[in-house]
Amino acid sequence: MEIEFFIQLSLLGIVVGFAAGLLGVGGGGILVPMLTSIYLSSQTVPSHAVHLALGTSMASIITTTFSSAFSHYKNHNVDWQNVKAMVPLIIVGAISISFLVPIINTTVLAVFFSLFMFSISIKLFFNKQHIPTKKTNIAPQLAGFGIGSISTLVAIGGAALTVPYLMSRGLEMRRAIGSSAAIGFPIAIAGTIGYAINGHISAEELGNNQSIVGFVHIPSVIIISIFGFAMAPVGVKFSTKLPVQVLKKIFAVLLVCLSIKMLMNVIL
Repeated sequence: MEIEFFIQLSLLGIVVGFAAGLLGVGGGGILVPMLTSIYLSSQTVPSHAVHLALGTSMASIITTTFSSAFSHYKNHNVDWQNVKAMVPLIIVGAISISFLVPIINTTVLAVFFSLFMFSISIKLFFNKQHIPTKKTNIAPQLAGFGIGSISTLVAIGGAALTVPYLMSRGLEMRRAIGSSAAIGFPIAIAGTIGYAINGHISAEELGNNQSIVGFVHIPSVIIISIFGFAMAPVGVKFSTKLPVQVLKKIFAVLLVCLSIKMLMNVIL
């Protein structure tokens, strides 16, 4: 592995871990566009750069989602009734959508990811918490399937989708966030398995690279996970000292810029 490649991934892990601890956001919004750029510039299977970035991002957030879920579990913030009802079909949805990912054009994937992140960025920038005014009639099993599918398609832990849904089920925000964290971990696991299996089946050229399993680049996952896990507590520590609301606005703008950059890289 080239030293430049290692440094890029290390810095990415540091930024993602720190942002996760400081702002309470997942790393997919940063990881996917940055990994796409890194893989394209390093000529790491450029024909599947976005697919590889999505699968690698999904695997890289396993550690952060587990850490977050365990923290909320210790603080009794998890509503296990909703979690148990949603997780089975979340897993089904996550793995099912991974069968479609290999046949989706790279540009289409990049456009969908960018539009999704743009909508998330708007809410983050204006600090809008979607608080439902009425209860939903959508069954947790059906919601779980949709959340698992969309979250896997854009390589996130799903909090942006899960928290509003759980609040519409009557959970107050603290328990909705805690339960969403508990749901994010199986999403990351199932999504990673799906990307690994279907990338292996669908893209023969990936099999020539021993560091890649399906659509998951193993060295990237290890480096990002190590540095991200180490930096998350640092971010938490600084969350009481830095202007988090201002930083969230900056982060929202950063997400939009990174998504546009990824689009330009893919299209050009």
